[in-house]
Amino acid sequence: MSGWANKKRDHGNLLFIDLRDNYGLTQCVVDKNNNFFKDLEKLQLESVIKIEGIVVERTKDTINSELKTGEIEVKINSFEVLGHCKELPLPVFSDQDYSEEIRLKYRFLDLRRKKIHENIILRSKVIEFIRSEMSKYGFLEFQTPILTSSSPEGARDFLVPSRLNPGKFYALPQAPQQFKQLIMVSGFDKYFQIAPCFRDEDARSDRSPGEFYQLDLEMSFVEQEDVFEVVEKLMVNLFKKFSSKKLKFQKFPKITYEETMLKYGTDKPDLRNPLIISDITKIFLREDVKFEIFKKLVKSGKFVRAIVTKNTKDKPRSFFDGIDKWAKDEGASGLAYFTLEKEKNITAKGPIGKLFSEDSLKEIMNITSAKIGDSIFLACGLTNDLEKITSLARDKIAQELSLIDDDEFAFCWIVDYPMFEIDEITKKIKFSHNPFSMPQGDVKKINFKEALNIKAYQYDIVCNGVELSSGALRNHIPDLMYKLFSIAGYNKQQVDDKFSGMINALSYGAPPHGGIAPGIDRIVMLLAGEKNIREVTMFPMNQNAQDLMMKAPSDVNEKQLKELNLSINKKK
Repeated sequence: MSGWANKKRDHGNLLFIDLRDNYGLTQCVVDKNNNFFKDLEKLQLESVIKIEGIVVERTKDTINSELKTGEIEVKINSFEVLGHCKELPLPVFSDQDYSEEIRLKYRFLDLRRKKIHENIILRSKVIEFIRSEMSKYGFLEFQTPILTSSSPEGARDFLVPSRLNPGKFYALPQAPQQFKQLIMVSGFDKYFQIAPCFRDEDARSDRSPGEFYQLDLEMSFVEQEDVFEVVEKLMVNLFKKFSSKKLKFQKFPKITYEETMLKYGTDKPDLRNPLIISDITKIFLREDVKFEIFKKLVKSGKFVRAIVTKNTKDKPRSFFDGIDKWAKDEGASGLAYFTLEKEKNITAKGPIGKLFSEDSLKEIMNITSAKIGDSIFLACGLTNDLEKITSLARDKIAQELSLIDDDEFAFCWIVDYPMFEIDEITKKIKFSHNPFSMPQGDVKKINFKEALNIKAYQYDIVCNGVELSSGALRNHIPDLMYKLFSIAGYNKQQVDDKFSGMINALSYGAPPHGGIAPGIDRIVMLLAGEKNIREVTMFPMNQNAQDLMMKAPSDVNEKQLKELNLSINKKK
């Protein structure tokens, strides 16, 4: 047998060595009469060794049911060191937390550790299963170019200078968006690939800096429901195969963008969380409500949102004050609260309870479906600020009340996204999602002057508060594309220059088509129960988009720069 010396246990007359390879552990044992005993005693852990010995049954009291090989052990006759190991910078035989810098610098050692090793194997099996399923559904796998042209929309591009075309640059694809549409125009009916994507973005726990992989797919002659049917079938089969957790919905609910922003404060709702947000702004127009702070804010154009917590009348004051303090720590003005009671009449207890009449409380109960014994948290502000704090508060309160079932996956679709939105910085109209999306409704009757009211066939798939993907039905009509891009500030020449391949192809008979691209990294992260995407990525970068192991990005020499017609102008 060959493998790595995972762990040693010296019992005096006997030395036990756990030999580890890709498939698991095998216990090996040598007694002190063996000529190799002293050499094995001195052996550095993680050295690669080859042993020869006899496989024997363990006694009943020494069987280890946690190991696949737990009923046997190998009595070592001889051994040979195939690869010596230096002093280790981190322990390999345990999964204890260790500094990210050390883990990424010595990733080849980190990947030997049981948990992350199994995560990477899971990733491989997930991709293999996806490929098999997509083939069953009639999809063909194609590869699209890595060196392409820069796009004016989306995240920052990674640029690659061209040696043969001085002063010009390729861009690494943020996604195979244009190419997969061109595949549909080329007459292929269903396409997919496990596609590498490159975006010069900052790192987050659910997003790798630099590069990531997605299941990219596109279909011709489809409507929105056709895409949903394929993706739902795949996700149900995938999550049932690779997880013992239950699926909350076999048929994924569809929630409009407008509804999700009101009820959950986000377009990435965690539907395991039963808490709902309601708008109760109109309550503060009543004369019998004496909560003057909120009334003044409402008159100035602010709104009030409420979160109901069921049957929390017996919760201590510290619970409510803790949520209020947490909200202030998040940058909000806090969360007001009261609890509904009934003796002779309906009343509310809490710091602001006496400021509401019985009739106003009844109206609040009617709007929010609150009952006697429930508590209500209130926030007031502008829409964007309200959505942010109530979304966070919804998650925080659910955690405090242990309302989320960790043994569950809750998928949903978010649909009916607006085609355009106002850029917060420039105050100009811009595309809200994918600029190549199809607007909803009869194309001949769309009121382009009311651009912010145009809805698109755009959709996201979300699971447990994690956005797995955005998708859309594509705009395959050139004249309509020019019109939509003009609203976002692009003239015809700019569209022709930036999307020449796409706009030209659509002019030669393009079928209606649509698709989506769920993130492989995030799917595996959910299946593995990990919070950070680096735990399911083989060789990730750190937060600063640096590969500490390979020391990338790195300097290049003057000869390389000269060949590319480049020079470095360093900032002072």
